[in-house]
Amino acid sequence: MKNRILKNIEWGILICCVFLLLIGCVSLYSATGETGFDELKKQIIWGIISIPIMLIVIWIDYETIAKCSPIFYAIFIVLLIAVLFTPVRNGATSWFSITEDIRFQPSEFAKVFVIIFLAYIMSIFQKKDRNEINKPLKLLAVFSIVIIPVLLIIKQPDYGTAIAFIIATVLMLFVAGIDKKYILISLIVVVVALPLLYNFILPAHAKARIDVFLNPNLDPRGSGYNIIQSKLAIGSGQLFGMGLLKGNQTQLGFLYPKTTDFIFSVIGEEMGFIVAGAVIILYVILITKAVYVAKTAKDNLGSYIAMGIVGIFLFHMIENIGMTMGLLPITGVPLPFVSYGGSSLITNFICIGLLLNISGRRQKTIFID
Repeated sequence: MKNRILKNIEWGILICCVFLLLIGCVSLYSATGETGFDELKKQIIWGIISIPIMLIVIWIDYETIAKCSPIFYAIFIVLLIAVLFTPVRNGATSWFSITEDIRFQPSEFAKVFVIIFLAYIMSIFQKKDRNEINKPLKLLAVFSIVIIPVLLIIKQPDYGTAIAFIIATVLMLFVAGIDKKYILISLIVVVVALPLLYNFILPAHAKARIDVFLNPNLDPRGSGYNIIQSKLAIGSGQLFGMGLLKGNQTQLGFLYPKTTDFIFSVIGEEMGFIVAGAVIILYVILITKAVYVAKTAKDNLGSYIAMGIVGIFLFHMIENIGMTMGLLPITGVPLPFVSYGGSSLITNFICIGLLLNISGRRQKTIFID
């Protein structure tokens, strides 16, 4: 059994993650020199902690994990409520402070367990008939599972993570064979809702981010400062970069926060277009292989979990890289395996463990025509 699992595992996914982690550590080395490389050291420690967690996730059958998902879902709903009563940090109540240096972000871990629970419920719905997912009551149940954590995360506020939930859910429903009429209705609702959200619901700081995205020069010393410095950093790197510890925006403190949100800007400035392009290629390979795992999973459950993970990685990659280039609004979404952050790194390795788990037990293609 173990030999078959090892033989079937999509090792290319893990290889991509290792390369991304190494590039992230190199960029953190350059970005944290003035602080004694504190964040780099912590990232290495989190990476070491993540490896055994990933191995445990690989070897426990994902069906067993899915059966336990209702418990984990309930736990993280409680944590998402509790975190709202913690002190505000960086403008949000998103973290539990275990020590001064160690913080726990429940919304990161919630992404994984909400996806697993959602996949579990969807697979139960479709045991008798694949068209069950298109029944209004079943769709309402699916949306209820997702909307609760999404609203709690928006309350923090953390719009980027909330959008990641939505993207993952959309991809899972697409693979499940959701009727095209629901897709059309959703698109119409989004088109109608966007101006209403902007004018009547979004807080002032969120509106400012959108305005600055459309025109950074509206507030070059305030809301537009970060994106202007990020674009300068990426542009100045040219083909081969300015060299480690030699980037002007990075080393002179113009990029902030350079170890998390704008780590790709550090890569672009100091390592250049070639390495920055390689990062994008690695993500494309990782996501493509994850889609293949979903396509070849042995059952609906595995396919849905894999596609949910694809949604998370796809959104994080596009949003983080897009915002550093000024192509998308800034949301504070980390770059998987590259940005500094213990909760994010462990969550990402759990996702990789699930993908390897599903690929090791796959047998047939189950995508719905």
